[in-house]
Amino acid sequence: MALQGMNVKVHDIDLQTDKDSAYEIEKYLSEYVVQPVAYSEAERIKSHFGTLTINGVKIEIMGAIQKRLGDKKWEEPVRVEKYKHWIETDGIQIPVLSLAYEYQAYLKLGRKEKAKMLKRWLQNQNLWAETEISP
Repeated sequence: MALQGMNVKVHDIDLQTDKDSAYEIEKYLSEYVVQPVAYSEAERIKSHFGTLTINGVKIEIMGAIQKRLGDKKWEEPVRVEKYKHWIETDGIQIPVLSLAYEYQAYLKLGRKEKAKMLKRWLQNQNLWAETEISP
């Protein structure tokens, strides 16, 4: 969110990917592993989850994220490629997930305040109409 211009406090970096890539990231950054990537399931979300710390920054790896839907069934694992776009900062291209996707994800997780914040920001930037989201 911060990389896309939102004024938010950054507590960590979330890396969302598929299952296999989560383990590959862990392998390549093994010297920074705090919590190894492993299957993790909570009430509303499940994924292949692990954490790293690099230069004091917490990084959460989440592979094949699934959210529990209103009917108590699990959605299919998120295909991050569908929601990914690239931004440039300091001359570096960085993949990020669309804020419209983030809005939908926070709604599914029941995090209504975060979803409202995203919706307001998208509306203030005149980006709400460009999303595939119904208000």
